[in-house]
Amino acid sequence: MPSSPSGPPSRLAVLWTPEFLGYDFGPGHPMAPTRLDLTVRLVRELGIIDTPGIVLVEPEVADDAALARVHEPEYVAAVRAAAAGGVPDAARGLGTQDDPVFGAMHEAAARIFGASQEAARLVWSGEVDHAVNVAGGMHHAMPGAASGFCIYNDAAAAVRRLLDDGAERVAYVDLDAHHGDGVEAAFWDDPRVLTVSVHQSPMTLFPGTGYATDTGGPRAPGSAVNVALPPRTDAAGWLRAVDAVVPEALRAFAPQAVVSQHGCDAHSLDPLSDLRVSVPAQRTAARWVHELAHELCDGRWVALGGGGYAVVKVVPFAWTHVLAEAAHRPIADGTPVPEAWRAYVEEISGESAPATFDAGEVGFASWSSGYDPDKDLDRVVQATRNAAFPLLGLDPLH
Repeated sequence: MPSSPSGPPSRLAVLWTPEFLGYDFGPGHPMAPTRLDLTVRLVRELGIIDTPGIVLVEPEVADDAALARVHEPEYVAAVRAAAAGGVPDAARGLGTQDDPVFGAMHEAAARIFGASQEAARLVWSGEVDHAVNVAGGMHHAMPGAASGFCIYNDAAAAVRRLLDDGAERVAYVDLDAHHGDGVEAAFWDDPRVLTVSVHQSPMTLFPGTGYATDTGGPRAPGSAVNVALPPRTDAAGWLRAVDAVVPEALRAFAPQAVVSQHGCDAHSLDPLSDLRVSVPAQRTAARWVHELAHELCDGRWVALGGGGYAVVKVVPFAWTHVLAEAAHRPIADGTPVPEAWRAYVEEISGESAPATFDAGEVGFASWSSGYDPDKDLDRVVQATRNAAFPLLGLDPLH
C-alpha cells in the first residue's frame, strides 16, 4: 500500500443535518436512524468536528431533475405517491418488508441523494479535498425500483455528478458485506467508471449478484471487479482480499476521483451477514482508500456510509474512524470513549457501550506473500484476478 498521507489536514466537508434521521422505516427495521445519531454524537464528543479545515454542510432535498440523472421519473413519481398514502407499488420494491412505506420517504431519501451529489460537487470543484456523508451509501436502489433498504441511490448520484462535472474516470469502491449491485448496474456499460465490490458470496447473501466473472458490459470490459468472499471470512482474510485487488485495480484504471462506500455490516457482530471482520480492519481499509485517493486523484475522495446494523458496538465506531481518517486525525488505539456518549447510549438503548476504541492493527498476509490454492479465500481472490485483471491490462498471477 502507499504511504500515509502527510501534511496539514485536508479540507473536509461533512454533509450532515438532523433531518437525516427522518429516513426511518419504523420500529424493528434494521436500518435504524439511531446509528446515524450515535455516530455524529461520538464524532462531536471526540472533537473531530472541530478540526481546522472541516466545514459542516447542510444538504438540501434533491429535485426531480437531479434524481432523473439516476432514476426513472416514473419511479420517483411512484415513491411520491406511495409516501402520500397511495397504494404501494410492490413491483417497484415499495411497501415490501425491506422497504416499507413511510410518510417522509421521498424527502428523506432525496435529501441523502442530494447530500452525496453535493459532496461530489464540492470535491470536484476543489472547494474541499474530501467529503463524507455517513447517511449515504444506499447502493442497492435501481433506476426503477427500491431494493435492500435503499430508495434512491446516492452512491450512483455521487459518481454521476462527478462525470457530469467533467471527470473522465471515476472509481467506486464498495466495502459493504452486500454486493454494490445498484451502482454496478448504473455504470455497467460505461468505461468511465470502475466499480470494485468486496462482499460476501452471492450464493449465501442478498442480493445474489456480484460474481468474479461479472466484469462489465460489452462497451466497458473490466469496468466491474467483484470479490465474492466465503462466509466466515475473518478480518485478516478480508484485508488480504482487499489488498489483493483494490490497489492494483485502481492504479491500472487511474481514476480522477474516488467514491467509496463503507458499509460496516461485514463485522462479526452484525446480524445480517456471515463475515467476521473487525472495526480495526475496517479502519485499515478506510485508510487504504484515503491513501489511494491522495496517490491517484490529488486527494479527491467522497466517502459514504452504507449497511451496518450492530447499532451501538460497531456502526458509530467504524464511521467515526472514516470521518477521523478523512480529517487526517486518525483515532489512536485504546482512545477512551467519552463518558457522556456512553451514558447517552445506555439511556436510549439500555446497552453498555465499549469503554475504549479497539486496539491493535490487524495482522494479515499480503497477496505478495503468495497464492495458496488450498485456501477458499485465495481461490476466490484468484478467480477475481483471473477474470478482471487481464481486462485492466494486469497480470493476474503477479
